[in-house]
This record gives sequence, C-alpha cells and structure tokens, in this order.
Amino acid sequence: MGNFDFDQAEGLRRMLAGPKPRIVTFLSATPEDDKGAMLVNLGASLARAGNDVMIVDACAHEYGVAQRLGVDQGGSLLQVARQECALNQVIHQAPQGFQVASMVRRARGQGEYLGQEDTRRLAKTFDVLVKQAGICIVDGEFGSDDTFPLPIMDNSEIVVQVSCNAASITAAYSLVKRLSQQLGRRPFGILVTGASEAEAKVVYDNMATAATRYLAVQLSSMGSVPADEYLQRAARLGRAVVDAFPLAGASVAFRQLAGRFAIPAGGSAHFGL
Repeated sequence: MGNFDFDQAEGLRRMLAGPKPRIVTFLSATPEDDKGAMLVNLGASLARAGNDVMIVDACAHEYGVAQRLGVDQGGSLLQVARQECALNQVIHQAPQGFQVASMVRRARGQGEYLGQEDTRRLAKTFDVLVKQAGICIVDGEFGSDDTFPLPIMDNSEIVVQVSCNAASITAAYSLVKRLSQQLGRRPFGILVTGASEAEAKVVYDNMATAATRYLAVQLSSMGSVPADEYLQRAARLGRAVVDAFPLAGASVAFRQLAGRFAIPAGGSAHFGL
C-alpha cells in the first residue's frame, strides 16, 4: 500500500512543475527534401491551430529544415551553450508561423564536434528552449554510432517517416531495428508520405507485423500524406500548403496530422503510442 503523504507531496510537486514540454523527434527514410517539406507543413498546420511550435534542426550531416528555410548560417544552440551568443539570437521566426533554431552550426557539410562538456551544456540550453514552446519538433538524425546528439531525445516521442517504395520501407525498418536495439523496447510512430491512404495502410500493416514478430516492437500509425502537386506549388511560393491551398488533399492530411500532435488545453498529451 502506498504512503499517502508521499503520494500527496509528489502530486503537489508535479502540479507546481507544470506540464512537461512536448518533444517529438522525426527521423526519415525518404529523400532528404521530403522530410523538410513535411516538417515545414506540419509546423505551419500546428501553428495555424493555435500551438506555439519550435522546430529544432538537429541535423549535423543531413539536409535539415533550417537549411531548407535559409536560416542555418546564423548562431546555434551550441554557441549559446558555450556563451558565445544569447538564446534569442539563434531563434528565427519562419513566415509559416513557427520558430526554428539550429542545434549545431554546419561547417563544410559537417557538424561541430561535441565534447562531453559541450553535450552537458547543450542539454541544459535545449531544456531552456523547449520550455518556451508548447510543442518542440526535432528534425533529427540517428547517428552512425546509434546515438542521438542529446540524451533527452532518447526519451522523446519518435516518429519515422517512410514512403511506399521498397528501398524506403527497408531503410525505415532497419532504422526501427537500430532504435529498438539502442533504446530498448518502446513504441515508435510511423508516418507514410507520398502515398494514398490504401497504400499507406499496406506499408504500415506490413511494417507493424514484422516489427511485432521479429523485434517485439509496437508501431503506431500516424497516418499518411498523399503525393500532391500543390505541395511543390506552395514550396515555390515560400508558403505552407495549408495556407496557400487549404483545400488540397495534402492540406487536409496535414490538418489531420497536426491534430494528432496538438496539446489539449490544460496539459500535455502523447500521440497514442
């Protein structure tokens, strides 16, 4: 039987601490531009629904969302951690309605080296940043050494983006396997892009069956976003598809996807994993 006084005190501490920041890390097994387009449109959809959205580009090698938006040449969170600049100097307001910051600064396509002390300080800086936003989306990489840049990403909600072609499905399953081997048994979300609902269901069902049978890992469907010419049209305009072409099929899909991540009034929520 639990100690009532202890439980009451612990409950009070949690109430005073407030809701935990919502952190969702996205990984991708699709062409590099597909993830950037998806994150920009998801961020815009969440922002239009009234959420405070921060996208953190944690890509040291891949084509990240900050590079896509042209704000990757400024300061980084690592520079803030090193006390080389202030936090507000590395946060950029995107015209699509969300904020974006780079975790590290790229140099000739390579990220900055992170020593043990850098990682510790960067983790503290990241913690301060995410508490300023309702939802923090991380444009992530799972390194060749099977680690994330920061330990907090290990415990974040993790979504893997996949398309319906065989190479992407194989890469996504391999990524899920690596994640489960490193992070232990835990659920992962699967988002299928560039596919119809029927195609996406086949992809998800096959991946979920294999993950359950061979990895003892539970996958959760995050839905799908169809291939849509209006995505490219909106990108050429420098706008989100939900803003430029609100009736497009992709816009409908992104609004539905945003609904899975939106935080209800009064607290934080998880996406049903």
